[in-house]
Amino acid sequence: MMLITISEDTLTLSPGNTVIFRDQTWEDYQRLLNLRQETSIPKLSFNLNTQEIRLMSPLPSHGKRIDLLRNLVRILLEKKGLDWECFDPITLKIPPVAGVEPDTCFYINNRQGILGKDKLNLTVDPPPDLAIEVDFTSITDINAYEVIKVPELWIYRQENLNIYLLEGESYQDSSTSRLFPDFDVKTVLPQYIELGWNQGSSLALRQFSNL
Repeated sequence: MMLITISEDTLTLSPGNTVIFRDQTWEDYQRLLNLRQETSIPKLSFNLNTQEIRLMSPLPSHGKRIDLLRNLVRILLEKKGLDWECFDPITLKIPPVAGVEPDTCFYINNRQGILGKDKLNLTVDPPPDLAIEVDFTSITDINAYEVIKVPELWIYRQENLNIYLLEGESYQDSSTSRLFPDFDVKTVLPQYIELGWNQGSSLALRQFSNL
């Protein structure tokens, strides 16, 4: 059963549900962000091109897979000897055209550009190098990410990892990661995500670390 509540001071959506509001404006999006106050649920996105606001409230299974993916990426970065900054939750906005909230994201190449900042302004600050979404109960608006210009976007859906690389103004589906060109993330990571789901996160991460 879906339950959404919107009042003068409340915005709630029951877990496992997605709602799309059409014919919306940037001001409508900002109003919902303000109603949500300091919480990160439901997730909100806005795309001026489609005039849609999307609300999504995740299930626990969504959160566990994100946690596994986040930690798998950290292990890969450590193996490469790279520094990073990881953010979640985070709202990435370019007024008045788009706003997205990745399940998790990483600053790697652009890391120096955001160190020490309490708030990010994507009109002057760089976007994250990698954004990750798990589409368990919803479908990510890829076009909104194109506006934000995140160089690499991963979307995990139905045990498949889709990799999108920004080429010019649009994403191209790719079989390899630009950030990890020597590692088959598309094939290997889903194996360990599902291993973690079925047999436990610590087991999956430990085995992955020993690859």
